[in-house]
Amino acid sequence: MAALHITDIESAINWWRQKKPSPDGITACAEVRALAEVYALMVYYHETECDEGSMPRAAEAAWLAWYATTPDAPCIAICSTSQGDAVCKGCGRSFEEVQRWTSMSPAEKRATWRRITQEGTAWRFNRYAERGLSGEAEAPGAAETAARAAS
Repeated sequence: MAALHITDIESAINWWRQKKPSPDGITACAEVRALAEVYALMVYYHETECDEGSMPRAAEAAWLAWYATTPDAPCIAICSTSQGDAVCKGCGRSFEEVQRWTSMSPAEKRATWRRITQEGTAWRFNRYAERGLSGEAEAPGAAETAARAAS
């Protein structure tokens, strides 16, 4: 079983708080309460990770609902593992992680995402970071490039 990092539990709690806000400013929805119990135990025992198999069913269901809203794969369609690299220059995953991705559990995938995000060395996080924006914001320099092309 893979471990879920406390930041993923926090993200799921915050997602549920936004999705089902408290009607009175005091009570929380069932999903937040289930995840908060796991979070509180992690804090109490000074743990940064919890085993995905040990989560209560309600907390696991709430976490999986949040997880379903996250991007599945870090791939940016520039795969250097197919060229023999041990670690993909595009996404930062190891050859084994790329090969096993479809059979990995959600917690294993999140652990991989966490590692590659912290390392921040893959092209996904520098050269081609604008691909991850998905139209949310323009890539740096895009407006200047478009203005030059138009003139």
